[in-house]
Amino acid sequence: MSDVADAPAVPPTPENPPAPGRRWPHPLITGLAGLAIGAGAVGLAWGLSGSGSSTPAAFTLRGSMTLTSPTPLDYDHKACTGSGGYADIVRGAAVTVYDDAGKVVDAGALGAGRYASEDSTAPCLFRFSMSGVPGGSKFYQVEISHRGKVTVPAAEAKAGEFASSLG
Repeated sequence: MSDVADAPAVPPTPENPPAPGRRWPHPLITGLAGLAIGAGAVGLAWGLSGSGSSTPAAFTLRGSMTLTSPTPLDYDHKACTGSGGYADIVRGAAVTVYDDAGKVVDAGALGAGRYASEDSTAPCLFRFSMSGVPGGSKFYQVEISHRGKVTVPAAEAKAGEFASSLG
């Protein structure tokens, strides 16, 4: 005979019904609750880690370039422009702003040149304005055309006190 027939029968595994009052919620509800708790924890950690590093507000940098040896553009001697070695100082000449790390943060152009007085031998003044210069730099550098960078402290840049001259 076989040894299998002599082996005792294994009793069936009893079912363990959940204890009364301790029933788990539906798996969908459990998953949604876990998702909400996880998202809340991540949001809280992100908010706390970035709370001290707010981005400074952008500002408008206003300034001027004075050219002391202009050439008249029109017959009434109100508009002026550069000539000769200063022929690049004209309406539309590039104005580039750099932050204290040397990164370009904004770009614009000179406005039309206007004589500082009724005298056509008076200096020619070109103004510019660039909105959207990001704050947070200790100083800024402004370059007009290819004439090199001029450094201006952040407080002066924000107050619109940038001025340079040629000629």
